[in-house]
Amino acid sequence: MKAIDRIALVLAIIGGLNWGCVGIFGLDIVAALFGGSASGVSRLVYVLVCLSAIWCITLFFREDPVERTARGNA
Repeated sequence: MKAIDRIALVLAIIGGLNWGCVGIFGLDIVAALFGGSASGVSRLVYVLVCLSAIWCITLFFREDPVERTARGNA
């Protein structure tokens, strides 16, 4: 797995956990850490999480190298 894939997955997980906290507890952790949801840093984090989620969509359409090798040997 490439480094960008891992970074995207970590950011997507952070976003998912943040949304879980918003839904369950009514607490936006990103906004609490960075001075409100309208602050520049919070908005940057939200944009990075969005871009990482879009990047993670590509993971569905990639062929696993193990499957490719197994298919080539069969």
